[in-house]
Amino acid sequence: MRRAAVAVAAGAMAVSLAACGSAKESKGSSDPSGSGAKKGDDITVGLLLPENQTARYEKFDKPIIEKQVKDLTNGKGKVVYANAKQDATTQNQQVDTMVTNKVDVLIVDAVDSKAIASSVKKAKDAGIPVVAYDRLAEGPIDAYTSFDNEAVGHTQGQALLKALGAKAKPSAKIVMMNGAITDPNAAFFKKGALAELKGKVDIAKSYDTKEWKPENANANMEGAISALGKKNIVGVYSANDGMAGGIITALKAAGINVPVTGQDAELAGVQRIVTGDQYMSVYKSYPQEAAVAAKMAVALGKGEKLDSIATSKVDSPTAKQVPSVIVPVVSLTKDNIKETVIKDGFYTINDICTDKYKSACDKIGLK
Repeated sequence: MRRAAVAVAAGAMAVSLAACGSAKESKGSSDPSGSGAKKGDDITVGLLLPENQTARYEKFDKPIIEKQVKDLTNGKGKVVYANAKQDATTQNQQVDTMVTNKVDVLIVDAVDSKAIASSVKKAKDAGIPVVAYDRLAEGPIDAYTSFDNEAVGHTQGQALLKALGAKAKPSAKIVMMNGAITDPNAAFFKKGALAELKGKVDIAKSYDTKEWKPENANANMEGAISALGKKNIVGVYSANDGMAGGIITALKAAGINVPVTGQDAELAGVQRIVTGDQYMSVYKSYPQEAAVAAKMAVALGKGEKLDSIATSKVDSPTAKQVPSVIVPVVSLTKDNIKETVIKDGFYTINDICTDKYKSACDKIGLK
C-alpha cells in the first residue's frame, strides 16, 4: 500500500508540477537572484514531523518524501528524519541538532507554529532554508505547502449539515471537537466549519482538544454527553479521524448513533465510514503534498529558485509573500471510497474490507 501511494505521488506530481506557473521569490528565499553557489545532487534533507498519533505521518508523509528526494537527486540525496511526538521543546532540539549537523535544507511540520520560530531563525542564520510543511510555521521560512485548511472546515461543516438533513435547525444541539490550539491549522478548520454551522445548528459544546489525542476527545465527549443528555445530541463535528475514533467510542458506550465528521482518511476512519459509525472524512492527497515538499526542499537545498514550483503566496504572522503550493481537498463518504483512496493507491479493497468489515463492504458495493 505504501509503495502504491508513493507511485501515485510521482505520477500526480509529473502532471501538477508541469502545470505550475511562475511566482516571484519572497525576500529571504534561497538564492532569489540565481547567482549564488549551486550544489549538486548530494544533499541532505532534514525532515521533522510533529507526532505519531496520526497514522498519516509514518505511513505516508515520511516514505513518500524519502522516495521523492531520492528520485529527484538521482539517488544521491538522503533524508535525516526525526519525530517530535507532539513535544515542541523536543522539536526545537531536533532542529538545533540538524543545524549543528549542517543539513542542506529542512522540511518542518511544526508541533507549535509559534514555538518553532526561534529554531527556524537559527536554521536561516546558518544558511539552511526551511520548508514549512502542512502547518504554517512562524519565523523566516522559505516555502510552504499544505491544503486549503479553511476549505477543510467548510467541507466538514457542509457534510454534517447534509447528514443531519431535516434535523439541521437552530435548536438542534451538536458537539464541536476541534484540534489542538498549538496547531495553526486547527484554527482554520474551526473557522471554516463555524462559517457553515453557526446559526444553522446549536453548537452546545465546543472543545479545543489537547494534542489532538483520541483519549482527550473521548473524555471531552463523555463530558458533553453528561452535560447535554444523550437524547439531545444530533451530531458531532470532529476535526480529524483520530479524535472521531475516541468520540465514537464514547457515543457507543452511551447508546448514541449520530453523524460524526473526520479528516485524514485514516484506514480506521474509512472502515468506520464503511460501517456507518462515522459519516465522512476529508481526503487530502498526502502523496501530492509530500511530493511538493520534496520538490521544494531539493530545489532550495541545491540553491535553486522556486519559480517553476510555487503557484501562490501566503503570509504568516512573521513572514510575507512566502512561495506556496496549496493542495485541494475532497469530502470522503461511503459513496466515493473507490474514486478516492482506492483509485489513488492509499488502500486496496483488501486493506479496508478485512473479515471484520466484509459484510459492511458488500452492502455498499465495495468489492
